[in-house]
Amino acid sequence: MTQPLTERPRVPIITVGLRPHPTSPDAEAPWQGPVGRLLATMFALPEGGAVFEFRLEESRPAQLAIPAPATPGPADELWKHTCFEVFLGVPGEAGYREYNFSPSGQWAVYGFRAWRERIEDYIPAAKPEVLFDQTDDGLVLEARVPAELLPAVPAGSDLQVSLAAVVERKDGMLEYWALRHAAAQPDFHARDTFVLTLATTTQKAA
Repeated sequence: MTQPLTERPRVPIITVGLRPHPTSPDAEAPWQGPVGRLLATMFALPEGGAVFEFRLEESRPAQLAIPAPATPGPADELWKHTCFEVFLGVPGEAGYREYNFSPSGQWAVYGFRAWRERIEDYIPAAKPEVLFDQTDDGLVLEARVPAELLPAVPAGSDLQVSLAAVVERKDGMLEYWALRHAAAQPDFHARDTFVLTLATTTQKAA
């Protein structure tokens, strides 16, 4: 089993199990497919920012299409292949942000003013750091998101969170995993799937 890529700070940590959308291959018997268990972990960093980790355990990575390493940096349409996603919103506000993290090391951050209404001129104020490791029976991706990339809220405010993943199999089929699915077709943007809460740090370390 893969180990955490960085040491965990003494802060509240949330880990949840994601499940496949009913339209995904092997959704009724996920253990028979290449993904055995998909866990997502998140926590706020004491110095500001947050960490999001996605972990496949008891799985068959050899049956998955994993993007090859690439020069770290922004890239579009990462969600067309194996990609791990985070959605953050402010309670009471329609806008939200979408974060895509690829095993290749590439990433994307998008701003939305409302459901799927993308802010075309949104420019990320900082860069996340994406770390990836793979073993015979699993893989782990960790994304460190600096405070400048989080929605602008007062220190100590809660953010609404959705954690999700697109998993591409070598046969070309896509699996859609999330903590909650609210529509007949996969829709990670659905606001009623933002069911987790991330409390931002109350003060930054000196």
